[in-house]
Parts: sequence; structure tokens; C-alpha cells
Amino acid sequence: MANTSIGVIGAGAWGTALSIHLAKLHEHINLWGRDSQALSAIISNKENKRYLAGIKLPDNIIACPELSTLIAQSSHLIVAVPSTTMRDMLQTINQHASEKLHGIIWACKGLEQDTGKFLHQVADEELTHNINTAILSGPSFAQEVGKGLPTAVTIASSNPEFANEAANLFHHPLFRTYTSTDIAGVEIGGAFKNILAIAAGINDGLAFGSNARAALITRGVAEMMRFGKQLNVNTETFIGLSGIGDIILTCTDNMSRNRRFGLGLGEGKSPEDIQQQIGQVIEGKYAAKVVFDLAQKLNIELPITAQVYAVIYNNKPARAAVEDLLSRSLKNEAD
Repeated sequence: MANTSIGVIGAGAWGTALSIHLAKLHEHINLWGRDSQALSAIISNKENKRYLAGIKLPDNIIACPELSTLIAQSSHLIVAVPSTTMRDMLQTINQHASEKLHGIIWACKGLEQDTGKFLHQVADEELTHNINTAILSGPSFAQEVGKGLPTAVTIASSNPEFANEAANLFHHPLFRTYTSTDIAGVEIGGAFKNILAIAAGINDGLAFGSNARAALITRGVAEMMRFGKQLNVNTETFIGLSGIGDIILTCTDNMSRNRRFGLGLGEGKSPEDIQQQIGQVIEGKYAAKVVFDLAQKLNIELPITAQVYAVIYNNKPARAAVEDLLSRSLKNEAD
């Protein structure tokens, strides 16, 4: 694309991996991280040794230590920060955005913790300029994207023209992008996959076996469908990459930090100790609270989400939570 200047906000695993990928397609990528010293080390070492050890950064990834400068100079911003910080980040973007900024694509998953709002709703509230927005979601571990392994994702925007524009920014023979206009459906998939990854991890930490894990995942998808119908989204979105695709990935592979968090819970460790050991934000921990609170408010039955919430926030023993799920009364599977 002519006159394209891409800025990536967030120098963690995901922001770094996306920068590496985008650097294959564009002349240069500007990268900002909250820790300026760590950012400088990443660029000088050509490696993010903390999050993506052994994966070399190309020379056309450039450190931009001043966030305001990055925002002002960019035509497209890729936001790869925890969903818990999205409102603050959007406020900062809105403050420093120039007329050059054409769109924001966020690559974080979840709902706003305090309000239960979708991130696109937060963007609508905070962005006063005419800026397009989109979300990138789907089964995509940072390590594999950084290594250039084949990946497919969904990019959703309420503006179909911008969905295509954003998809073209990323599209590559080894990084296939599909488009969608169901941004809320994609966001729900991104929230639920983390909750279900914790549930699957709890199951496996307890050594309850593959049968129970498959049942948890399947009934978790049913919960996601029930939740989505109540919020009037297109539930067909959930059978795509950002729904079932991401659920399969994060529930079955230990590269998922949400699954590892669940494994620790199943082994009897405290949430605080597991969080410290993993050393990264566990989005599913926050998603479980937001979705549980919304379900209570809307009177939606989400038994798996409720049990994950109880283990994390009410100190319920993980074994008791899974056993309670498996011993629920008979019901029709379609209900």
C-alpha cells in the first residue's frame, strides 16, 4: 500500500511476533514498548530474549521510544497490549492521532473488566476522530508466527472496506487472513477461548483424561453459542477461526498461557503463584469474571464459566469444580 506507515504498540510476545511478520511485507515497522530499556535491548540484540528467545528480528523493525511520536507518524496502528489497558491506550491514541492515521487494528482478546463492554464499544467511546477500527483474532501462537509457520486468522471490522484493507496489511502465503464484519462475534470468541483453555487446563492438571477434556470443550462451545445468541451476534462466526479454531488451539497446546494457568489450578497451586511463574497477563482470568458477571446480569446459564470463576475468585477446589460439572442433572444436549 502506498504511503503506509505501520506502528506496533506493545513489545511483548505478540507485538514482537506481529512486527516480525509485518516486516516481511512492508519497508519498515516502528515498534513501541512500555519499557524503553527492554525495547532498546530487543532492537540492539535483534531478539526479544524474554518472550521470543531464538527468533531473530529483521533489520527493518525500528524502535520508537516515544509513543506520541509513533502514533502521530503512523497510518495504521497495531495494538498488542492487554485488554485491561485498552481504554487508556485508546485515549492516548486519540490524543496524539494525526490526520494520517487511517485505522487501528487491535490484537488483544477479551472484554473490558470494569464495564463488561466489548473493545469496539470502548473504541467508539474514546475515539473522537474518524478512525477505522478492526480486530485480529484466531488460532495464532506468537512463537509460531514469529518463526514464520503457517497461520490463518480473522480480521473483523464493522466497515467491510477497512476489514479488507487491514487484511491486506497482513496477508502473506504463510499468514492467511480472512475477513468478517461481525466484530462482536469475533470478540466473544476471543474471550471464551481463554476461559475454556483454563477449564481444559484444570481438567488435565487433575489428570481427568481426554474424554472429560473433550466434553468440557464441546459444552464450552455450547455456552459460547448461548451467550452469543443472548447478545444478538451472528453465531455462525463461532464456527470459524476466531471461535472454534482458537478454542482448539488454546485448549490443547501448552504454549497457551491460559491453559498453563488452568494446569496449575488443577495441580492445586494458587492463582497468584501461577501468575508469577508464567510472568505474563492471563487474559482468561479477567474474561471469566467479566463473562460471569454479564451472565448473572442477563440470566444466562454458563456452568463451565461459573466453575472457572469459582476456582479463581472463590477459592473453590478445582477437583470439586470439575466434579460438579460432570454430575449435573440430566438435560437435552440442545438446551
